[in-house]
Amino acid sequence: MRAMNALVAARDARIETIAEGRGPRVVILPSRGRGADDYDEVARRTAAAGYRVLRPQPRGIGGSTGPMKGLTLHNLARDVAAVIEHEGAGPAVVVGHAFGNWVARMTAADHPQLVRGVAILAAAAKRYPEALAEAVSKCADPSLPDPERLKYLQLAFFAPGHDASAWLSGFHPEVNASQRAAGLATPQEQWWGAGGVPLLDLQAEHDAFRPRATANDLREEFGDRVSVVTIADAGHALVPEQPGAVVAALVDWMRKLPGRS
Repeated sequence: MRAMNALVAARDARIETIAEGRGPRVVILPSRGRGADDYDEVARRTAAAGYRVLRPQPRGIGGSTGPMKGLTLHNLARDVAAVIEHEGAGPAVVVGHAFGNWVARMTAADHPQLVRGVAILAAAAKRYPEALAEAVSKCADPSLPDPERLKYLQLAFFAPGHDASAWLSGFHPEVNASQRAAGLATPQEQWWGAGGVPLLDLQAEHDAFRPRATANDLREEFGDRVSVVTIADAGHALVPEQPGAVVAALVDWMRKLPGRS
């Protein structure tokens, strides 16, 4: 089914949403400072597996508008909730990649009636070096020369031997700064537990933000509601590196969820 765009009202924001497919709802949220277009292939494959895939553009990207300063993750989660409510078809699975997993978990915590499960893709460990967060900001800084940005992209996002140059484009500096500030303004304990819904912790083998020693941390903290899957030969970017493996793991997990799958 061809992708369609809609503009969804979310209080003080208007959220452009790309929708495709038919079936149970799946919402995909992007990495920090980046937009929904990064997930074209994942969305297409997930829709082909029998799901309706919704991709809200973050405020400041595409047709999405709204205040960019003074935000918390609660504001961003409200945008996602508005998109799910606009569909009017019951709760959705919310998939968050990298920074998007913070928003996904916040949505589940704030709006439990709208979320039946959260899949976190390349989620960082509970604590990671501040230098990595700074590297993400440098990746998005157009004032830096491309070779320097490429160095930070390789460090923060891509597995050894993978070409990181595709992500030299696609960053939105104002969005990146706004989202980072929103994350810093929200205590981690408010979103970390994702409100008690089932969690898929979809990890990347070479994720700098997720050392292998932390691979079972979420399952040890939250028990059987957490399923852990590791994708080989991928870094923090994960989705452009291994889209097929990501979709296969996501669909397998969703089909096992209670209720509509």
